[in-house]
Amino acid sequence: MASGSSSKVWTAFSLASALGAAAVARKGLNTTWRAATGKNPPANPADPDVDVWEAVAWAAFSGTVIQVARMLAGRKAAHYYARSTGHLPPGLRPQDRDADDAPAQVT
Repeated sequence: MASGSSSKVWTAFSLASALGAAAVARKGLNTTWRAATGKNPPANPADPDVDVWEAVAWAAFSGTVIQVARMLAGRKAAHYYARSTGHLPPGLRPQDRDADDAPAQVT
């Protein structure tokens, strides 16, 4: 597979997995929040009628859970991609990581 098309496939694949994971996490978050607090999560935490501590708790809880779900989905997608193609996706290959860590050339 050509490098350019490989990169596009990986971008689409990782985006789809992240969006799917975020949607599933959001459903679980809402259910968990209702079970724990007895009320719906804040629709808009910036609303002055929402208690500040409730808004902070919701932001911390939802942000953490959604990011962890996205990270796990990304890892699973990378594993599937590597099994399918025989190599890690662009940006996750060791030579790609080494290039990011290399000092910039000054001329």
